[in-house]
Amino acid sequence: MGTRRGVADLDGILVVAKPPGPTSHDVVALVRRLSGTRRVGHGGTLDPFAAGVLPVFLGRATRLVEYHASDRKQYRATICFGAMSTTDDPEGELTPVGGPRLTRDLVESALATMVGPISQMPPAYSALKIGGRRAYAMARAGETVTLMPRSVTLDRLEMVGWDQTDPDRPIAVVDVDCSPGTYVRAIARDLGAALGGGAYLGALSRMASGPFRLEGAIGLEELRALAATPASLATRLLPMDAGLEDLPTVQLNDAEVADVTSGRFVRPTAGLPAGDPTQPVRIMDGAGRLVAMGLRAAGRLAPTKVLVDVPGAPPPGARPAGPTPPDDE
Repeated sequence: MGTRRGVADLDGILVVAKPPGPTSHDVVALVRRLSGTRRVGHGGTLDPFAAGVLPVFLGRATRLVEYHASDRKQYRATICFGAMSTTDDPEGELTPVGGPRLTRDLVESALATMVGPISQMPPAYSALKIGGRRAYAMARAGETVTLMPRSVTLDRLEMVGWDQTDPDRPIAVVDVDCSPGTYVRAIARDLGAALGGGAYLGALSRMASGPFRLEGAIGLEELRALAATPASLATRLLPMDAGLEDLPTVQLNDAEVADVTSGRFVRPTAGLPAGDPTQPVRIMDGAGRLVAMGLRAAGRLAPTKVLVDVPGAPPPGARPAGPTPPDDE
């Protein structure tokens, strides 16, 4: 695939405000087409009905997606009581469910019991695989879906809105801070069950994904306008290693950079930062440019990912992209 208007591939992170409707893949395809960049990936799936922060990684930045796998998430969830959904969200078939008359105090008390480490059963309609098949495909085919619970952590469940206009079908708006891999749909489902009735997730917006926040995100219309002038689009890119500032960093001289980018171990003149040897290290050149990621081993620095062009090496587009973090909502 050629680059758009002859513009070189871009390297960096674009924080997109996904609207309800398109899939995360649709957004990636749009960014790829508008930017003329071959290698584009995202950092954590949002369901089509959901909106909010979708970090999109371009060019060499796709090789750093895996370092965001542990990024915590923040959501604003609209939870509808008095009914259950086959998919635990508005896209499924709804069935009215009776139960006790709910009040804001009752719901807030139930939310408080869910905060902390929990064992959560993923929805049957999820992208998890069972014997190589997606769970949602099996569920749509009417097959029995047997999933295993997963351990997640709910750091905060705070009600920020309550609508009891229809006493039999009240609606709560809840801010959720949670670990990656959490299904907010399952929170709504389990909350309804805990209160003796039913509930489903009516709407969802991801407010933050790790360091990437909705306030700094770019909408699709603004994205299309900026892409008319590729240089303008480049101004909205964050550096490749944005959000990784807490990782240890080592700065190398020119000879050490040459060794590292050729795949060789080095003993940095500046020394190695102390810490967990399994923790990735950002490797910078003398100008403060990220050139590689590495690991510490016996006083030496071992490069694990080279992020600059190396003479005689395959072009960046020939390398496989890093893994995408687990699906969220």
